Amino acid sequence: MLSLLKRKTEAGPTVSVMPPWHPNLRNAGRLPDTKVVRTAFFINGAAIFIAIGVFLWFVYQEYQLHDLNRQIAYWQSQIDQDKKESDRFVAMYAKFKDEQAKVTEAANFVHSRPRVSEILMYIGETLPKEIALDAYEQQALGLTLRGTARGTPDEATGYATAYLDQLRADKTIAMTFGDIAFSGSGVSRNPQSGRIQLQLFLRFGPSTKGAKK
Repeated sequence: MLSLLKRKTEAGPTVSVMPPWHPNLRNAGRLPDTKVVRTAFFINGAAIFIAIGVFLWFVYQEYQLHDLNRQIAYWQSQIDQDKKESDRFVAMYAKFKDEQAKVTEAANFVHSRPRVSEILMYIGETLPKEIALDAYEQQALGLTLRGTARGTPDEATGYATAYLDQLRADKTIAMTFGDIAFSGSGVSRNPQSGRIQLQLFLRFGPSTKGAKK
């Protein structure tokens, strides 16, 4: 028994033998991916998600643009439809303004014209005794007076001329009539009565020369 142990002791310690060395010829890039969830899956999923988001945003923008164009077309049709009525009312308003201006002008003219009765009363009060009024005629621009002058032809002609000067110098008459002159036959002799007749025209409007003192 001792001899066996002794033999093992004498034989010395056991030397471990290393395996022979050889180069690592493996290509890691070509080796299969052994991961359960691969990296390419996340990359592709993110790319698809971004593409879907861009597509949905584009669709939404197109929808908004289409809706905006639809609203613009609707309101433009309403404008075109109402424009005819608007133009008609504008034309009617312009015509109304023209008619209103004519009515206002006529009313102002009527109110600005003096009353014939008052004028004739004043003329009758200031009428010289040598002159007699036979008729009057109110016109759009003024008043026509027809009368007869007493006396001989020379005297009657002088009375008629003096009465014309009297009317022109009258301050009250000058406020109503702007121009006073003989009209028509002026001063002439009536062949039937032999008297001197006169015809005066008093134009409406304040005198531009003013009344004489």
